[in-house]
Amino acid sequence: MKPFYKTVGVVGTGAMGRGIAQIAAQAGSLVKLFDLQPQAGEKAKAALSEQWDKLVAKNRLDPALAADHKARVLTLDALAGLADCDLVIEAVVERLDVKQSLFAELEALVSPQAVLATNTSSLSVTAIAAKLKHPERFAGYHFFNPVPLMKVVEVIAGLKTSPTVCNNLMDYARQMGHTPVLAQDTPGFIVNHAGRGYGTEALRIVSEGIADFATIDRILRDQVGFKLGPFELMDLTALDVSHPVMESVYRQYYDEARYRPSVITAQRLAGGMLGRKTGEGFYRYTDGVMQTTAEAPVPEVAEMPPVWVSPRASRRSELLQLLKDLGAKIETGQSASPQALMLVAPLGFDITTVAVVERLDPARTVGIDMLIDDAATKRRVLATNPATRTDMRNAAHALFARDGKAVSVIRDSGGFVTQRVVATIVNIASDICQQGICSPKDLETAVTLGLGYPMGPLAMGDRYGPTNILEVLFNMQTVYGDQRYRPSPWLRRRGAIGLSLMHEEE
Repeated sequence: MKPFYKTVGVVGTGAMGRGIAQIAAQAGSLVKLFDLQPQAGEKAKAALSEQWDKLVAKNRLDPALAADHKARVLTLDALAGLADCDLVIEAVVERLDVKQSLFAELEALVSPQAVLATNTSSLSVTAIAAKLKHPERFAGYHFFNPVPLMKVVEVIAGLKTSPTVCNNLMDYARQMGHTPVLAQDTPGFIVNHAGRGYGTEALRIVSEGIADFATIDRILRDQVGFKLGPFELMDLTALDVSHPVMESVYRQYYDEARYRPSVITAQRLAGGMLGRKTGEGFYRYTDGVMQTTAEAPVPEVAEMPPVWVSPRASRRSELLQLLKDLGAKIETGQSASPQALMLVAPLGFDITTVAVVERLDPARTVGIDMLIDDAATKRRVLATNPATRTDMRNAAHALFARDGKAVSVIRDSGGFVTQRVVATIVNIASDICQQGICSPKDLETAVTLGLGYPMGPLAMGDRYGPTNILEVLFNMQTVYGDQRYRPSPWLRRRGAIGLSLMHEEE
């Protein structure tokens, strides 16, 4: 198959530029590399050759094909060498003035039919193209690092971009072995926009003193199935990358509460605690290995109190069966005896609010997160309130650990950990659809491939129940009085009438 673009120029030879050059050459295009830094192009070509040689050594690439790939990569000493390119992709520093100046030069060099594309991750495609004479041939082409492994690319239409240009770029992405998703020109596009909920909500949980970094990471890995907890992920990407993106999306949306950054990351960025690459972030790293503290041991309880479950507990019948399986002595009266451990399982509310509303003794009241079916999780999460007695806390911990499943006990929180993080992710994704930034299908594809979530955010909302997610958000907004938790109309309407969050209006 002939490549959609015969000759492709790549400006910028950092990791992103090299990755784009690699997959373009593998797709059969002649690739021309240019960088302002002397010898940078030659170094990039050498790095690509080394990469292909390693694949040959591992019997993952035919030697003749590797030689063909190498022959397709040329380096340039001057920008003028890109004049005959069908497509030029820019992967330089994230500065609007630099990109605008570069594309003004490129527009004067290339043919009228050539397509110009930016790999920007945070700047407006429309703004970059604003000074071009022909912005209709300009688009965003956002790959993710490392490009050969991250198989999604966002194709972004500026206000004046021709639909044909986007369609052609999508076809070329498929030739390169990638999955394209079409996005409108909005802050963060799809992936960086959809990813705002995971880290920022986890940071809010820490800032409230509810749990430490490691506990939050464990909960979200074990209950939801994320490959990395939010703090592990931020250590991997590094705060000098992730915090500016948080601020950029927040500011570009005129301080929208859903995307509010945290002073925690701002402070750590200022202090140079960036993550793995500096040896210290939310965790310390010794020889590249993350150091973490052991979990608290299960308390020893000599005599277990009887257990009473609130009539308003979510998944109450499942919770009662779980207690029976764990060998608990269950009280079934309308109210608890003076000795009983009182269990509540709210959605979105904190344990304090439930104890007050239901007129329970807060000293004996403990909450359990039942948003997700217990059989589908590797960890149970309990929450105390400020008045919970130590003996009741220990009894609940010991009881729910009887079958060997991990248990985390956190301080009082509207929505525990999983509920509030999942609800925030689903809500932001729903609003991306509400704004028409992309289709629900492209959103799911972009997030699963670009962020590595265990499922797309809309599928996550459908799995745990749109009405449950709505209840979590409404109740969290009551607890915190924060517009951050107001439900998107997309979620509110579909949740109210029992539709899938993937459902598009006719």
